[in-house]
Amino acid sequence: MKTKTLSILLASLFVIAGAISVAGARAAGEVPAPPAIGATIEDFTLPDVDNKDHSLKSLLGKNGAVLIFIAVQCPVSNAYNERMEQLAQDYKAKGINVIGINSNVAEDAAAVKAHAAEHKFTFAILKDSGNKIADKLGAAVTPEAYFLDANGKLLYHGRIDNARNAAQIETSDLRNALDAALADKPVEKTEAKAFGCTIKRA
Repeated sequence: MKTKTLSILLASLFVIAGAISVAGARAAGEVPAPPAIGATIEDFTLPDVDNKDHSLKSLLGKNGAVLIFIAVQCPVSNAYNERMEQLAQDYKAKGINVIGINSNVAEDAAAVKAHAAEHKFTFAILKDSGNKIADKLGAAVTPEAYFLDANGKLLYHGRIDNARNAAQIETSDLRNALDAALADKPVEKTEAKAFGCTIKRA
């Protein structure tokens, strides 16, 4: 009888511990799951650093767009500044626009604008106050990329490439996805885990 009582007590404790763990995770603000590859991303509107609103549809190129969640202070995101700008220049003529999105609660539009000017970004940068779009897309870190076709269908999600240090790049996952789509070929690697600084949510 004692063994049975002990088993019930231990089982109860596991249930309580599990409930506390789940509650704690929710309180900490878990990042929502990203859309599945092949899902259509609904249109949304965000302001740029001059507080002018832009819809996703208005910024899509004829062959789609790359959304990249970026940051002002993140050293990993900053290590990709030149690569992101080069990506924007290389693919704009091919009908794919790069769109930067800043969702960090502590980085206001003025800081984002100054950062963009300092690094001579030519691509659109939007401010996602309240991290609504980061939540919608399940973005967790900076930089994190989403490649959408002209109809808003998600073709690739994840890292830009495999290395923070440009000299150590072995696979350019995002460019490979863009090139495959432009050649009317299926994207072989549709996901590659992004790495960087966590998005500081509101």
